[in-house]
Formats: sequence, C-alpha cells, structure tokens
Amino acid sequence: MMQDDTQPSPFLDRYMPDQLLSDNEWAGVAIVVFAAGLLLLGVALLIERVLGGVARRALQLLGKPQWAEGLIRRRVFRNIGFALPLLAVLSNLPLLTLQPGLADLLERVFVSAGVVCIFLSIIGVLRTWEDVYSSSHRGQTRSIKGYVELARIVLWAVCAILVVSTMMNRSPLLMLSGLGALSAVLLLVFKDTLLSLVASTQMSNYDMLRLGDWIEMPQAGADGFVVDMALHTVKVQNWDKTVTTIPTYKLFSESFRNWRHMFESGGRRIKRTLRIDASTVRFLEEHEIEALRRYALIRDYLDGKQVELEETNRRLGELTAVPANRRRLTNIGTFRAYARAYIQNHPEIRHDMLMLARMMEPQSEGIPIEIYCFTNNTAWVEYERIQGDIFDHLLAILPEFWLRLYQAPAGSDLSKLR
Repeated sequence: MMQDDTQPSPFLDRYMPDQLLSDNEWAGVAIVVFAAGLLLLGVALLIERVLGGVARRALQLLGKPQWAEGLIRRRVFRNIGFALPLLAVLSNLPLLTLQPGLADLLERVFVSAGVVCIFLSIIGVLRTWEDVYSSSHRGQTRSIKGYVELARIVLWAVCAILVVSTMMNRSPLLMLSGLGALSAVLLLVFKDTLLSLVASTQMSNYDMLRLGDWIEMPQAGADGFVVDMALHTVKVQNWDKTVTTIPTYKLFSESFRNWRHMFESGGRRIKRTLRIDASTVRFLEEHEIEALRRYALIRDYLDGKQVELEETNRRLGELTAVPANRRRLTNIGTFRAYARAYIQNHPEIRHDMLMLARMMEPQSEGIPIEIYCFTNNTAWVEYERIQGDIFDHLLAILPEFWLRLYQAPAGSDLSKLR
C-alpha cells in the first residue's frame, strides 16, 4: 500500500522543528546585526556632532580651541559614539530569544568591539596632545613623538590582550602569565623598539638632539636639518632636499656632529688658508717699508716693529755689519700682521672670540697662512658672503707685499716654456 503524501514523515517530525528554530535564530541574529549597525552609525554620528560642538565651545572658553579641532580631527568623539551604542545593544541582548551559546558569542563580540573603540579614543587623545605640543614653541625643538608612539604600542598591546581574553572567555592575567613565558621571544621581536626607547630617553635627558638641529653623520649619508623624531627613526632633510632616515639607536651608539651650539653661540668659524709661493718670501727693504706705511691698518705695527728692531740691532754692535745678523722685517710676516689687523677691524667679525692669522708648516704646495676667526652672522648665505669678502681682499692685497699665491702649473703655463 502506498504511503500517503499528506502524512508527515518521521524524519521531518524529528528534525524540522530544530531546523526551523535554527533558521529563526540566524534570522534574528541578522536582524540584530543590521539594526545594531544602523543604530551604531546613526548614534555615533549624532554623538560626534553633539560632543564636538560642546567640546569646541567649552575649550574655546578655556582658551584652547586647538584641542577641540584636534579631538575632532583624530575622531575621538566618533569612537566614543561607536562605543556607547555597543553598550546599549549589549545591555538589551538578553531580551532576544537566542541560544545561550550564540548569545554568549554575540556578547563577547560586542564587548571586544567596545574595548577597541575605547582604546581608539584614548589613542586619539594622545595624538591630539602630540599635535598641540608640536605646534607650541617648545615643540619646535623637542619632540614627544617617540613617547607617544611607545604609549600607543603599550595601549594596543593591552587592547589585544583584553580582546583575546574576552573572546576566549579567560582572565587577562592568564594571558599576561603566558607572555612571561614568551619573554625571550618578545625581547627578540621588540629589540629595535627597546633600543630606540633607551636611545630616545638618553638623547632627551642629555639634550643631544632636537627638531631643527643641523647634524652631520657621514656613515649614514646625513647632512642637514632634523625634520622628524619618532620612536624608531629620525629623519634628516639634506641640503639637496633628499631625506635620510636613521634608526634612533644609531644616533646614540654612533658619533654625529651637531651644529646647534654654533648657532646658539652667535658666531660661525672661518678657518681657511692662503698658500703663499715660497719663492716670493724675502726681507723688506727700507723703501718698501716706507711704501707700506700708507696702509693705516699696519702703520702702528710698522712703527712698533721698527723701534724694536733698531733696539735689538743696536745691542748687536759691530755684528750688524753682516746682514744675516740683523733683524729685519719680512714681507710674509708683515702680511700676517696686516691680515690680523684686517679681521680685527672688520665690522662683521666677532671681537669677543678668537682671532688670529698664523703661519703653518711649509709644504710642497706652498706656505699656508691660516685665517681663524668667527663671523657675527651664523646664516649660511651671510657667512659665505663675509668669508668671501675677507679672502677677496686678502688675495687682492698680496702683490702689495710682493707675495704671490701658490698655484700648480696649468697646461697653458707649460706651453709658454716652449
């Protein structure tokens, strides 16, 4: 006898109610998720607008409008707006007819999402503080970016521990105890971070580096101004507008030159040599000395030297008949006196810092006369102008002392010998 199709089968009687119930649960879950998403988005935008407006007015009254703009730009109010609806949905979750396991899973997901939003808000506040500090006068020289980055790493680590422990339904202390067993691995993974943290702290304590400092580090190819100081890297904008990125710990473990103290001193050093042709060095004749008296800068020098030499030669008596026994003025010594007097009377040279014109050891390229002094302007362009003006004059005045600058023979010089 054939089975009546209108009668339910035992298989359907056994499994259909559970299947219908499961479908209803998933439909309820989909509705909850969709409704929660709409509620989350709408309330988040509303809270962001309300809190943003209230905070802007309150902070403007307190004289800190930059904080309000920064909090809005870093989406602090929006993240708070996402966290509050999540709490509202979480509190009403028991009203839904869901299986205990599914309800527990949704509760963990919502709690985890709320924790992430709260930590995003805290990190946004930190980044706002960094922005406000960077725009201040102190922030132009000292950077806190490294410390903010370290705080962000710690906050993200805490957030990850809380989210994982919530999803696994375990205590966060158990997660921390597990991290203790992995300390060696963590030290290896975060080696650069720890080194950079120590380097940043030491450089800040000893005031070794600031934003805007001009540094030279040839081994890293860096020669320019520090434009960014983060936890792991320091960026240097070179003179050719390229940017060199240096690990922070290398600036602490290796040597570099910082020109900041030169700018703070108000004087920039000139240290350059004139190489005199040794064949032009000789004693001055009486008529040549008289000719040099027309230069006001060395008139007192010549008068004083003349008296000194006459006194010395008078004590020698008859020995002065031999020219080699007499003390006489040389053209190179007189030129050194003129160069020293010239920089001493120059209006753009610091008179409270060291000034000298000295003769150095003769070499195959000539006799070096070094000019050592400090300009009263540390700007690069002005410094080069002052230095150029000084040496333009000294080079041009050399023939007046019957001296010649050493210069290696060129091809045109050799062709004249033929």
